[in-house]
Amino acid sequence: MGDQSQTGQGPAVPPQAKEEAKRGVTHARKAADDLRSAPGAMADEYRERGKEVLDDALHRVRSFQDDSKQYVRENPTKAVFTALGIGFVLGLIFRR
Repeated sequence: MGDQSQTGQGPAVPPQAKEEAKRGVTHARKAADDLRSAPGAMADEYRERGKEVLDDALHRVRSFQDDSKQYVRENPTKAVFTALGIGFVLGLIFRR
């Protein structure tokens, strides 16, 4: 009964196996930490890209708005008749 542990619960575990188990646990914990941090990093990357796209879209909208205001100031008659024409066409479309 030399391979039994002192408590009598089965064969003793060799020290090498204990070390391997500890290394396995450490490796598993590191892998789990890496898996937990990966989605957060990806979310941060997508969030940053979304902010860039939003900023670009807002810049384009403001530029279009400024250009539109400038056009209306330079061509008020064309702008009024264009708005009337668009309103008339939309009225015909939604009337049906």
